[in-house]
Amino acid sequence: MQLANIDLGKLFVSKTNMRHGTKPPDVSDILATVKARGVIVPLIVRAGEDEGRPGMFAIVAGARRFHAATLAAKESGEADALPCAVMEAGDDAAALEASLIENIARLDPDEVAQWESFTRLIQKEGRSVEQIAQTFGLTDLHVRRVLALGNLLPRIRTLYREGEINAASIRHLTLATKAQQKAWLALFDSEDDYCPTGQQLKSWLFGGVSISTKHALFPLETYKGRIIADLFGEDGVFADSDQFWRAQNAAIAAKRDAFLAEGWSEVEVMEPGQYFHSWEYERTTRDKGGKVFISISHQGEVECHEGWLSGREAKKARALEEQDGRTEADRQAARDQRSETTGPLQTYIDLHRHAAARAVLTDHPAVALRLMVAHVIAGSPLWNVRVEDQHVRNEAIATSVETSAAETLFDEKRRAVLALLDFPPDAPNVTGGGDDLAAIFSRLIGLGDHDVMGILAVVMGETMQAGSAIVEAVGGFLKVDMARYWTPDDALFDLIRDRQVVNALLREVAGKGIADGNVAEKVKTQKAIIRDCLHGANGRKPVEGWVPKWLRFPASSYTVRPFATLAKWKQVEPLIKGLPVPIPQIDPYAIAAE
Repeated sequence: MQLANIDLGKLFVSKTNMRHGTKPPDVSDILATVKARGVIVPLIVRAGEDEGRPGMFAIVAGARRFHAATLAAKESGEADALPCAVMEAGDDAAALEASLIENIARLDPDEVAQWESFTRLIQKEGRSVEQIAQTFGLTDLHVRRVLALGNLLPRIRTLYREGEINAASIRHLTLATKAQQKAWLALFDSEDDYCPTGQQLKSWLFGGVSISTKHALFPLETYKGRIIADLFGEDGVFADSDQFWRAQNAAIAAKRDAFLAEGWSEVEVMEPGQYFHSWEYERTTRDKGGKVFISISHQGEVECHEGWLSGREAKKARALEEQDGRTEADRQAARDQRSETTGPLQTYIDLHRHAAARAVLTDHPAVALRLMVAHVIAGSPLWNVRVEDQHVRNEAIATSVETSAAETLFDEKRRAVLALLDFPPDAPNVTGGGDDLAAIFSRLIGLGDHDVMGILAVVMGETMQAGSAIVEAVGGFLKVDMARYWTPDDALFDLIRDRQVVNALLREVAGKGIADGNVAEKVKTQKAIIRDCLHGANGRKPVEGWVPKWLRFPASSYTVRPFATLAKWKQVEPLIKGLPVPIPQIDPYAIAAE
């Protein structure tokens, strides 16, 4: 038989116990004694492995004492370890219990009297704690607890003997200095002041959370602070929690560094009081990016959890591992994916940097110009820039536009800009030609104003919406001469089918007399006459530089019916009327020539 004090949470009633499976027994007859003195007669237990609960102990005898201790712990908030006789192979539970009860029967039930007896045995008979425990069938812990009563002032021992102080309070008072005991007695005798007991007494003595020496990671012999020996004589409490935490934190940092030296990719020291819930993490080996988590309780206890990843981190790591051709850099990226800043902190940093950068930007308009051009080219989450693709299903219209003098000139300028920006020469557009905004901005910073303005003109042309009022505003303001950029083609005439419009076009090209003389002819016939006039065919005098009213800047119409382009011009005409036309700052062919 071995005697030991076992935590309440590690005990359960054995299946062989006659009280197993029944409702909790009535313990009213012993509950008051257990509350006042604790459990004295040891429980008979055996290893829990025999009943499929490794690490636990099954109560063979003493279930009532166990239930009484459980109720007392719930009421006081403190769970003391219970004295237990651990059975070995061949032990008979009935014989063990009878022996223990016989020994306890020879012991005075008054713990103060026990202290007097144990003290005489030690001082006069030379007995050790272990010998006294064996004699009376007690655990060493129980004997030390009784002997600790010697640390108390005589009056406190008397109050305890008379039942004025409970067991939980007396055990905490054994840790107090004589000055603290005197101060507590003053509160006890006061009719006006609150006298702390139980757990409140422990907090009163130690100024909050008491920290046991068993939780220290550092060698106690190197600790220079004061340690208060506890009532068991085997453990202690740190008198100064701040001094303890300085030493403990240094030891935690050393343990973290040791893990990193062993090759762990990351060691996360959790906030004190934050629990490590294993169900929120996944086991992950060190070579696959597993980390070490160090959890710390407010009582100073430290636990190291090796080889884990949070559920989110583990999922990302698996996804990356499934990709073909993964390099070591990829693996390291998976390990380093957690940011060192929280979301709110990153927002704080971003907004302050943004505010400072744009405040200074207002003093540098040339830089702002380049930045704007870079945004148009590369885009941004705040810039919705799309290229006018001039898409049309009619192939004849598409061909007409692509081969026009205007589009040919614009394409030459675009290719010159592509070269300036080091974009592929066959890129269809400058806008959207690069996905790195900062890289484009840095390239523009290295260019002169002449080139930047040329690039700006091209990207603006690419992103100006066809058929919009802004085209009318730009063309009207710049007084664009369409005769330089457009030539009559079959695509236009094939699209015209209105008799009134065709006759008006004929009047404009061939004159009123010819138009009136053919007013009743088919539309096809009238369009053929227009073509002959434009090309000088079939004996007709060629007409040069003709542009239909629809295409001119400003535009006009041939009938009183609605015409969308004219409506847009009427919208913008008041805005630009009277404004001076600027002198071109860039030769239309300058960039292309360079």
